[in-house]
Amino acid sequence: MTNDPNPVDPESADPSPVDALTAQVRGTAKPERGTFRRAILRGLGVVLPPLLTIVVLIWAWNAIENYVLKPVESGIRHAIVWAISDTLSEAPAGSQASTPSGRRLDGFFYKGTDYVPGPNGRRFIPNYVKKEVDDNADYFGPYTPAPASASAYWHRYVELTYMPRTIVVPVFLILFLTALFFLGRIFTGGLGRWFVTSFDAAILRIPIVNKVYGSVKQITDFAFEEREIEFNRVVAIQYPREGIWSLGFVTGNSMREISEAAGEEMLSVLMPTSPMPMTGFTVTVRRREAIDLNLTIDEAIQFIVSCGVVVPPQQRIDVIVPAGPTTSAVPAAAPSAADDGGSSKVAR
Repeated sequence: MTNDPNPVDPESADPSPVDALTAQVRGTAKPERGTFRRAILRGLGVVLPPLLTIVVLIWAWNAIENYVLKPVESGIRHAIVWAISDTLSEAPAGSQASTPSGRRLDGFFYKGTDYVPGPNGRRFIPNYVKKEVDDNADYFGPYTPAPASASAYWHRYVELTYMPRTIVVPVFLILFLTALFFLGRIFTGGLGRWFVTSFDAAILRIPIVNKVYGSVKQITDFAFEEREIEFNRVVAIQYPREGIWSLGFVTGNSMREISEAAGEEMLSVLMPTSPMPMTGFTVTVRRREAIDLNLTIDEAIQFIVSCGVVVPPQQRIDVIVPAGPTTSAVPAAAPSAADDGGSSKVAR
């Protein structure tokens, strides 16, 4: 028995490739580094899309509420208050005190209505207005200060009685969508389109403003306008060279002279670029070289925008077959002279 000066501990020795593969198959392999980081990133990938969608929708609603709904609501409320407000600066002649003190400054009856002093004591408002607002103080939020004047009481009374949010918001949405519909119909052609084009041209001439307006208009046009190019279907063609497959949108048949020169049917295909599919190249390919894909236009756009990350369910490859060992192809034996009439050739 020989003494090894450097003995190797079998437990600390690196496992052989065969042992590592066996451990991986049996599920005993050690977790790879970065598993925690990948899990966090995957969680963010799941949470962020719906969260950002909710944030964008809330931001859009807050913008509409602050810059459209509230100004309109305030104007209507002022008009109603001006029409129905019943505020007196002093007790008129013929009024009767309504308090045990007998002083009309503490409240009085006039024409069948009980009037009480406002918050600052300078004006008198009907008691039913003050009571309605005070009884529903929680409606305006726990941190909303109490009304500081008779006019503020009337505004809150109108909001409670005539303009509650449960009625204002649905009515506003209906009217807002109706207005958008008619504006869209008016400005889609004729004089309306000329007006929009002239307005855009005028805004784009203003320094600094044209940068912001131009960027915002590009985003809104891409998000909300209908596509001017109607796509027929999604195809895959070998582009930009043979062996590389790319997605494209068929826009129609190609030009007649190109089809006649090729001697077969040709297709016009828009090749979008990632991650901005609104730009790309138009190519003409043979109809037989285009493979129709089971994809909708929206699914194809999602695939292109995500640079191939978002794959539709019907196109996913759930089972990944591991690559086997590389084997060299053995050429078949050359045919004998009896098979080919006395001459044998080996293809190279």
